[in-house]
Amino acid sequence: MIVCLTMAMTLSVSLASAAPLDAFKGKQGTVDIAGGTAHIPVMKEAAKRIMTVNPGIRISIAGGGSGVGVQQVGEGLVQIGNTGRALSSDEVTKYGLVSFAFAIDGVAVVINPANGVNALTAAQVKDIYAGKITNWKELGGEDRAISLYTRDEASGTREVFAKKLLAKGDVAPSANVVPSNGAMKTAVAQDPGAIGYVGIGHIDSTVKAPTMDGMTPSQENAANGTYTITRKLYMNTKGEPAGVVKDFIDYVFTPEGAEIIRASGYIPVAK
Repeated sequence: MIVCLTMAMTLSVSLASAAPLDAFKGKQGTVDIAGGTAHIPVMKEAAKRIMTVNPGIRISIAGGGSGVGVQQVGEGLVQIGNTGRALSSDEVTKYGLVSFAFAIDGVAVVINPANGVNALTAAQVKDIYAGKITNWKELGGEDRAISLYTRDEASGTREVFAKKLLAKGDVAPSANVVPSNGAMKTAVAQDPGAIGYVGIGHIDSTVKAPTMDGMTPSQENAANGTYTITRKLYMNTKGEPAGVVKDFIDYVFTPEGAEIIRASGYIPVAK
């Protein structure tokens, strides 16, 4: 009896976990996705699971930043354009876009793990990026020049960083521009004098995230409101989605999709 009950429970769990993917069975189609790089881990895992159960569906994923996501979906080059920021009213009007916020992400300043500085303030970060503070010794660290890293202007991560930490202040022209969260993390990990910023979901042992105005950057703190440098991640479509594009977006909002979002380091948002 216990064995039968266990088998029944296992079967029930298996059916429940398979249910969200049932929407793709017997269907064919293409979903091309581009834009914000923070979204890529979620999109890739969702695509892998969908294409595993149905090889008749092809899903491609590219980065490029939020600006690229808006442009490509607006011009019909992809079916989903991802952004790490809300669309402007001009973008919505120009392209007829519809947005789906699916996750919350925090944005954190990162430095090289060998750097002895463990705490910064928004005012200090603003002065660093303006070129007013140029050596780590001015912040209690060792005598080493600060190397600035930033993102290009199409980046949603940059937009949140500029708005919430730089108060839309200037970025020194000496700053090195990198194309993605992953590239930022790699650059900071390899440069002992570096300072940059990434989505919290990208933080690992290769970089260090100092406290910011006393706030510890973590997804848990972003979720409970004790870390306030946050943004939403969006999937955007040209008009209301239909067919397998709608199925893909709906899948991201299922319990299985929420599982993928959490595993990628983000906080799920209900549709």
